[in-house]
Amino acid sequence: MNDSGLRRLVLPLVTIFLVLSIGGQDTYADSSPFVASVQKVSGMATVTRHGQTISAKVGLEIWENDTLRTGPDGSIGVVFNDDTLLSLGPKSVLVIDQFVFDPGQEKFSIVVRMLKGTAAYLSGLIAKLSPESARFETPSASIGFRGTKCLVEIGGE
Repeated sequence: MNDSGLRRLVLPLVTIFLVLSIGGQDTYADSSPFVASVQKVSGMATVTRHGQTISAKVGLEIWENDTLRTGPDGSIGVVFNDDTLLSLGPKSVLVIDQFVFDPGQEKFSIVVRMLKGTAAYLSGLIAKLSPESARFETPSASIGFRGTKCLVEIGGE
């Protein structure tokens, strides 16, 4: 193959490689590994991710920075990767601010922020392995967990 033929073959391959590399980096930078999954849904429940609203359904992956929202007749139950259980009642809004569960590296953190509504929380392994790393925030308080369960109710619109 002469130089001209080689260039005609290599140039398109290099172009494809660059396009895929750049696109892959954008996707990787914007993506987040899933941290929980929806186990139960009743009525209206949604997940907002990167400005897009997704109807909640059993099996839906929940990512860090997702916002869980339920309607007047809605409820949603999720299980986190460390076996933390979280249930939201009607008219609730909760944000998954942070979730890190890496026992191999001894890195743990779960921070959820409840904006309104009701929630039932049963802590999982993060609260057992690293109690200072589990936090449930509300508009007026922050709750640390030490391997326990709680119910939270926050009024307002």
